[in-house]
Amino acid sequence: MNQKLEDLWEKHYERVYEIRHQIHMNPEVGFEEYETSKLIASELEKLGIEVTKNVAKTGVVGLIKGGHPGKTVALRADMDALRVNEESNCEFKSKVPGVMHACGHDGHTASLLGVAMMLNEIKDELHGNVKLIFQPAEEVEGGALPMINEGVLENPKVDAIFGGHLWGSVEAGKVAVKHGAMMASPDIFTVKITGKGGHGGVPHATIDPVPMMAQVINAFQTIVSRKNDPTNPFVISCCNVHSGECHNAIPTEAIIQGTVRTLNEETRTWAEHTMEQFVKGIVEPQGASYEFEFIRQFPPLINDKEATDVLEGATKKIVGDENVYELPTPSMGGEDFAFFSERVPASFAFVGMAEDINNPILHHNAKFAWEDKHMKNLSLSLAQAAIDYLNN
Repeated sequence: MNQKLEDLWEKHYERVYEIRHQIHMNPEVGFEEYETSKLIASELEKLGIEVTKNVAKTGVVGLIKGGHPGKTVALRADMDALRVNEESNCEFKSKVPGVMHACGHDGHTASLLGVAMMLNEIKDELHGNVKLIFQPAEEVEGGALPMINEGVLENPKVDAIFGGHLWGSVEAGKVAVKHGAMMASPDIFTVKITGKGGHGGVPHATIDPVPMMAQVINAFQTIVSRKNDPTNPFVISCCNVHSGECHNAIPTEAIIQGTVRTLNEETRTWAEHTMEQFVKGIVEPQGASYEFEFIRQFPPLINDKEATDVLEGATKKIVGDENVYELPTPSMGGEDFAFFSERVPASFAFVGMAEDINNPILHHNAKFAWEDKHMKNLSLSLAQAAIDYLNN
């Protein structure tokens, strides 16, 4: 089977590359992937694969029915781009000003279509079904949960799901897997402090929110360093800070926005409560008021042990035992594949594409660029994982 997949990749890779280039040149942001969805549906229909369109607005689902009864395994790819103006020198550069595939989702989508091409040719040998999930909006509010709510894990019921990400800090030719917690919950917080504005030369007549804002920012870092167990990964980053409009007027309001990253629900809940208590303790004694908002975006991505064993074994068949390793620490990035992993056994892997590990490829960067050849390991690994799960 391993050699059969290699042969099928050689048969189809040129079309996979063409699809990646077409998607890259015509990027679309979350829930606006209309042309991308049409392309995906068209490719699946050409293969004779059963297609469901317009799932969670722009999502597409393909179903390959195996020749023998069995379970159903799902494979997922995200397909949205970012609002970044491309500055790379690739030959198939984005044609859309201010929008580009700066994270590799064009490759994920093309790779999963490559899986569809390969598995469709050997479907009579499969014991069960393969559900191909092309998901919108991973980069924004997340398309995974809306797809789940619209029944993507049902009819037929999904028994396990696998996914992967082309990863710029993993060496080309290698694959990183992770048992347990792999990626963080990327939650969003906003603190609004309301004081009393006035003349900058008469500060005693005001309730100045600016020093309170500074105190809150500093205090948040002591939550991480002094209230949290240092062996428990936890991040608070204040990323958007604003107050005032001119140099000589004390403002009435100050706003802090940022992100909180945690790897388990206990820490996530504790962080939300503790942050608000710190804000309250700083602001109210000084005569100001506050508003605190904590938006839970994606849950932590927790890989199932048995599913990860399957994915690890599959990737070793593709790139060799020596080129698959356990990620030493989780990534504090977020990934809405986590919504799938909350509901069914799941595993997610990082597929390397860094030619020089000392010079990693930076995601979400205007110069983000990578070579087509790295899709082979992602596509073959997902295909092999599906086969191993169903046939073993």
